[in-house]
Parts: sequence; C-alpha cells; structure tokens
Amino acid sequence: MSTTAIILLILAYFSMLIIISFFTGKEDSNEAFFKANKSAPWYLVAFGMIGASLSGVTFISVPGAVEVKQFGYFQVVLGYFFGYIIIAYVLLPLYYKMNLTSIYTYLKERFGITSYKTGSVAFLISRTVGAAFRLFLVAKVLQLLVFDNIYIYENYSIPFPVTVIITIALIWLYTFKGGIKTIIFTDTLQTLFMLISVVVTISFLASALDLNSVSEIYKNVTDSDLSKMFFFEDGNDPQYFFKSFFAGIFITITMTGLDQDMMQKNLTCRNLKDAQKNMISFSVILVVVNILFLALGLLLTQYAKQHGITATKDDLFPTIAMLPEIGVATSAFFLLGLIAAAYSSADSALTSLTTSFCIDIIELDKKPQQDQKRVRKQIHILFSFILVFVIIVFDLLFKDVSVIWELFKAAGYTYGPLLGLFAFGILTKKHIKDRYVWIIAIVAPLVSYVINMYSAELLNGYKIGFEILIVNGFLTFLGLLLITKTSKTNID
Repeated sequence: MSTTAIILLILAYFSMLIIISFFTGKEDSNEAFFKANKSAPWYLVAFGMIGASLSGVTFISVPGAVEVKQFGYFQVVLGYFFGYIIIAYVLLPLYYKMNLTSIYTYLKERFGITSYKTGSVAFLISRTVGAAFRLFLVAKVLQLLVFDNIYIYENYSIPFPVTVIITIALIWLYTFKGGIKTIIFTDTLQTLFMLISVVVTISFLASALDLNSVSEIYKNVTDSDLSKMFFFEDGNDPQYFFKSFFAGIFITITMTGLDQDMMQKNLTCRNLKDAQKNMISFSVILVVVNILFLALGLLLTQYAKQHGITATKDDLFPTIAMLPEIGVATSAFFLLGLIAAAYSSADSALTSLTTSFCIDIIELDKKPQQDQKRVRKQIHILFSFILVFVIIVFDLLFKDVSVIWELFKAAGYTYGPLLGLFAFGILTKKHIKDRYVWIIAIVAPLVSYVINMYSAELLNGYKIGFEILIVNGFLTFLGLLLITKTSKTNID
C-alpha cells in the first residue's frame, strides 16, 4: 500500500470513531464518563471486551509464536475461561453489592486507606506501563509505514515524538467527553475490524495453500504437528499443561477481575445479571477468537515455508500481510486490525487511569460539585501527557523492543499484591495493620522476581513461567498474615 492510501485509511478509521464519540459524548457528565450511566447493553460490552483483551501485542505475537510453541497457548486460554467464571460468580456480585465505581474502594472498606491507595497505585503503574508499551508498538509501525515517508523539510521526515503525540491525541479526541460510554461503542467497532482482519487473512492464506473449504482448512490444521494443544510430558517445560492452565486462571482473575480497566466496562451494565451474561458470553467468544489466531499462525507459518519467507515470531504476520501479492484489501484489513487491537485496549486504559486517579487518589467525589467535571478533564489530559512521556522514554532508552517486552512483563508483578489483597479480603475475616500494607506490596514482587530469576537453581531445573503471578500473590497473602491484628477493629 502507498503512504497516501495508508493515511487515508487511518483518517477514515478515526473519523468513524470521532463520529461515534460525537453521539455518545453529548452527555458530558462524570456519571457517563465513569459508569456510562449504568445503561450499557451487556452484549455490546461482551463483544467490545474482545478487542480490549486482545491487544496489538496479542494480535501479532500469538500467530507468530505458533512455529515454536505450537498451539500450547490454548492451555492458557482454557485457564482464562475458568477464570472468567470465577469473576462472574465471585467478584462481580461483590462489586455490584457495594455499587462500586472504582473496584479498589473494596480495599478501603475491607482493610483501610493504606490498602486502598496501595491497590490503586499498583494498578496505575501496571496500566500506564502496559498501555504505553502497546501504543509504542503501534506508533513504531505507523512511523515505519507512514510518518517516515512524510517529509516536512527536504530529507527530514516527521519525528517519532510527533507520531506519539498524534497517536495519543487521537485517543483523547474521541474519549475526552464520553469516556467509558463512548468506549463501549468504539470497542465494538474496533473488535469487529480486528476479527474481519483475521478472517480475511485466513481466507487469503487458505486460497494460496489450495484449501478451498472450511473442512479442508480444519483438516489441514488438525493434521499439522504445529496444532498440538496439550503438553503433559515434562513438568519443567514452560508449556506444561497444569502450569499454563492454572496460570491462565490467575492471570484472568488478576488482570481482568482485579483490573479497573476491564471491570469498569462490566460495571456499566444495568445490573449484576446482565454483567454476568456479558462475562460468560465474552469468555466463550474469547476461546473461539484465540483458536482463530492460532489457526492463522499455523497458516502463516506454512505460507512462509512455501514461499521462502524467513520472517519469524512477531515479524511473521506484518511481513506477510504487507507483501504486494497479498493484495491491497488484505493489507488494509491487517492495518485496521492492528490499530483496532491496540487502540481498543489503549483507549479504555486512558479512561480507567483517569477514573482510578480521580476516584481513588484525589477522591473527586469530595470536591465541590462545580469543580468535579473540570478536574476530571484535567486528569484525563494529564494521563495523556504521561503516556506520551513514557512512550518517548521507551524509544530513547530501549532500542531493542525485546528489552521493553521484559519491562512490560515486569509490570505484571504489580498485580501480585492485588491478588494477595483481594484473596485475603474475600477468603478470610481477619483484619490487618493497614499502615504496613505498602511494605508488603513492595517486598512480595521483589522476592518473586528473585525467585523467578533463580528458579532453575532453587527448584532442580524447574523454570517458573506465567505462574510467577501465583507466587507473587501467595507471598503477599503470607505477608498479610504476618501483620494480622488480634483485635476485631479495623483502626490502627
């Protein structure tokens, strides 16, 4: 595709998002921004959450990993499914019973103000780093395909920081009024584009590989060695079934059920029953969508081998999708799918960061009524600038994307304390010395990191994978036991 065509495609795409925001953002209130007036249709929330769950990283990485890891990722997806069941019938009833806007308000009611602030800060750090990382990858793609080819003076093209500012400004433009109310609808559109992108690419690859029907595609996938899903042979293998399965459960509980970004969408449903229907429907759809991504990865690998393409892993899908012989339509839908996958997670992240900071950190509801909307808008702009700053720092400090990937994974450690805090609150009736919680929230991830680094030496060759989250949460739980109070009062 030409640079002009890509620019027109991006402009058309964001024009649609802005039109949606115009109609959904007419009611510029905090109630609409934070909770969509609790009137969002559950089926739209369920469908839109697919895009928010499958970021641009997943969009590229899951298909690219099939060549090396086969369909082993499905074991994690299976864990996701059961994790969503737990969220639907354990966490959602709790959140709806307390009528929460920020889910971390639970920690204040259960333990005290320090636990409340600690949980909020853990989320703010995780989401800021995670959203910045996802947007960094998309900004890099846009820089390579578009902005490097637009010259503002002789041989000087648009610099990367400007690309980043444009990227964040587009998100701010369609979320600054409607917030989560707008995102419910834009996520639906973005999920649709992402799924169309996958289906269109699969259709092209199937035709190129002489697979002329769904049954032939199915047989090709199931007959391939790359479609092996379950790994029970070696307990030390990072893909060992029980490691992957239980890791998937706890990843879902923490990174969805204990994440303001994901749960804010669920809390926009009219009532608990609708929210549970949304969560169950979403979990089933997510399993199907991930199978599509894995099948896409297998077909991409076969196509690459057949045509002598040497690209692997994260480079595989973009390389093939942008080949001239793929066709303009397939390339266009790839770009739309990538942008949609990235923005559907990033826009809700910006809104949830604004929500958490307003509700949890500065306690917006305690400010004068006439100032609340203005402060909310200022915080929304503030986090837009923070994301721009973090992305530019990524680019300056880490030229090797794999290094940033490690940083992104490290951000996941902040979810361990959330897991431990919520588990302790729900599974026990004990009270704690609240003022010490922040210490445990720092120590537990650090100890978990050390254990992860030396797991092979400490555990006779056993290498910890995704399950480090469970270790982190367990250490937090143990730490909370150490600061348990003997009295029933919750006042230090």
